[in-house]
Amino acid sequence: MEDSQPLTRSEERRQNGHYRWSTHTPGSKVVEDFRRRLKYFFMNPCEKYRARGRKPWKLMLQILKIAIITIQLVSFGLSNEMMVTFKDENLMTFRHLFLKGYKDHRQGNYALYTKADVYDHIHYIINTYINLQNMTVGNLAYERTDGEFTPLSVCQEFYKNCSIDPENETFDIDPHVDKDCISIYPEQSFNNSSLATHLNFSLDFKRLLSVNIYLTLKTINLQTVRHHELPDCYDFHIMIMFDNRAHSGKIKVDVENDVTIYECRDWNVTGTSGKNDYLLLWFDSVVILACFTSLILCTRSVINGIQLQFEFTVFFHVYYKKIVTWSDRMEFVNGWYILIIVSDTLTIAGSALKIGIQTKFLTNYDVCSILLGTATMLVWVGVIRYLGFFKKYNILILTLRAAFPNVIRFCCCAAMIYLGYCFCGWIVLGPYHDKFRTLDRVTECLFSLINGDDMYATFLKMRDKGYMVWLFSRLYLYSFISLFIYMVLSLFIALITDTYETIKVSLSPLHSN
Repeated sequence: MEDSQPLTRSEERRQNGHYRWSTHTPGSKVVEDFRRRLKYFFMNPCEKYRARGRKPWKLMLQILKIAIITIQLVSFGLSNEMMVTFKDENLMTFRHLFLKGYKDHRQGNYALYTKADVYDHIHYIINTYINLQNMTVGNLAYERTDGEFTPLSVCQEFYKNCSIDPENETFDIDPHVDKDCISIYPEQSFNNSSLATHLNFSLDFKRLLSVNIYLTLKTINLQTVRHHELPDCYDFHIMIMFDNRAHSGKIKVDVENDVTIYECRDWNVTGTSGKNDYLLLWFDSVVILACFTSLILCTRSVINGIQLQFEFTVFFHVYYKKIVTWSDRMEFVNGWYILIIVSDTLTIAGSALKIGIQTKFLTNYDVCSILLGTATMLVWVGVIRYLGFFKKYNILILTLRAAFPNVIRFCCCAAMIYLGYCFCGWIVLGPYHDKFRTLDRVTECLFSLINGDDMYATFLKMRDKGYMVWLFSRLYLYSFISLFIYMVLSLFIALITDTYETIKVSLSPLHSN
């Protein structure tokens, strides 16, 4: 190295984005200076503090972020849980109120089989809606628009023309679908015999595809008062569906609702002030400020690393006439900083949404929970970086980094076999087994089988099927379980174990000596 031509970097001088090097000082001094820069760049915060007394501001800021982001997530999680619980309980309430004789049936099992039952249930829904405030124990009210009640709508969908004669094995059908709706206001009332007469309401079951009943109810979520939060007002847009599209003699009935959340028009909570709300807004602002500061510091570090990477590449090419490999260049890009930047961005966006929710300008609870939840997960994953400063704790990071390429290649190969089983199970067993009814259910079921969950129940449900399907299901399930549990999963674990043992040996004191 001492025999090489002496080079030194000109101070702050670049041409066309490239660094220039000149030959004025001994080469050994240039190499030592650059080596010290590289060594300092790859030091951890503790080593930098011992080397130059530089305080680890980013480290202290990340520790602070872990605390405040977790507190923020817990606070929002409790509020989100109350909102989701309130929605689910109201949906169950609507099922018990509007579905006659509802007994917490499993979804999709509530069905009707006679014409009289269908008319009776529709009439029951209408009468329940009209007399709702005299029946319910909840704070439910009708919606008003421009001073008038929003009506309940009964809409039936049916084929435009249909003539079916199973006895003679003939049919004549026009597949175009017509829709007919009637509106009923809360002031109206009917009995069983007058419903069809007064409303001109009748059903042609041979042509009928579905009957959908639409209604809107309003309520207030008062349980948040106990947690020092202002209650929200809710609009429940309810749809009760009578599904006859299969024309199998079974009309499935279910209730769905769409919820609109907004700030109540006028409110007053005795003995409280807006102090708690202001404290929450102030705390969220502190979180945004801390994450924005962290974002700037980490972005600056990433940019400095990229600049040093280019400088190192030029230096290595000019001085040693060699090209730096892509893997070596990527060593200058700190993946942990990228992780922190993503986490900070998600936290800032989630905190801004949370402020909008608290001030009642926004109601995107799901989006906010995804942003804050993912950000908190990344923040806690980032803690592994600081544990990696200690050799005994660093083995997990080293194992994941070393095993990752082989694991990805292995998973790609295993995924081909897995997808083959998914498609086969969906096509063959789907009509006979609930767990194979759709492609996404098949993937979930097979993944559960790999982990040893619910095996007996999966086998049991195929006992009463035809002999050919039963035999195929046994061959299918036994081969899949044997292949993936005893071979694929074992090989997957062996890949990681071998990598772990290799790294463990390389880090042992005997090996280092």
